[in-house]
Amino acid sequence: MIGNATLTAVPSMKLMLEPRIAATKTQVRLTPPDARQRRGIPSAKNGAMPKKPPNAPRVAPPVRAAKPTPPERIPRVIEAPTLDNHLEVMTRAIFQAGLSWAFIDARWDAFRTAFENFNPTVIATYGEGEIERLMVADGVVHSRAKIAGTIANARALRALVAEHGDVAAYVRSFPTYDALYADAKKRFAYLGDLSLYYWLFRTGLPVPPFERWMERQSRDHPRMREMVTLARSENRSPETGAFGA
Repeated sequence: MIGNATLTAVPSMKLMLEPRIAATKTQVRLTPPDARQRRGIPSAKNGAMPKKPPNAPRVAPPVRAAKPTPPERIPRVIEAPTLDNHLEVMTRAIFQAGLSWAFIDARWDAFRTAFENFNPTVIATYGEGEIERLMVADGVVHSRAKIAGTIANARALRALVAEHGDVAAYVRSFPTYDALYADAKKRFAYLGDLSLYYWLFRTGLPVPPFERWMERQSRDHPRMREMVTLARSENRSPETGAFGA
């Protein structure tokens, strides 16, 4: 009391701010729609497509423009492929996955030399010493996992031939491409859908029509399209509607 006046206690500044600080800590930061669009985050504003219903028809992705490959550098279908050819084509498909085909093409002679012409009998015997040699070989992509995968695939090819007689008999033992893919991806290391189609196509083994196969892809593959178009023009494409995707 001062005279007749009563002093009312004033809360300290700290006490007055504490509720506001606590509220601030619990706020959820929302990314503004325009920022989401700049970052490529799907939103209604940037036109993200809704998920397709389960029964929607499959549609191939839009064709992507790309600088044409010189015709002499486009991969050709191999006549009467040997087991060496099968391992080489499969290995090339696996190593060029995620890289440009031109990058691998420019180094392929070095690959062939380092891998002793892709003789499966020789490569199947490779151990850690050969992996270390290949990891420092000039011109070879130094992926330990894919080098080890190539050795495993050499062994798998030899086992496949022992079981089926040859690669063609193995492929034709499946009623559909999907059935073949389900088995092949278990047998071979790093053999995805793209690598399988490339391997079969280049070795003249049956594959579904390219346009039908593209309906299962998430993006266009201009280099595969070039390869298929050239083979068709030379009447050497192994595509067949009987081997459905």
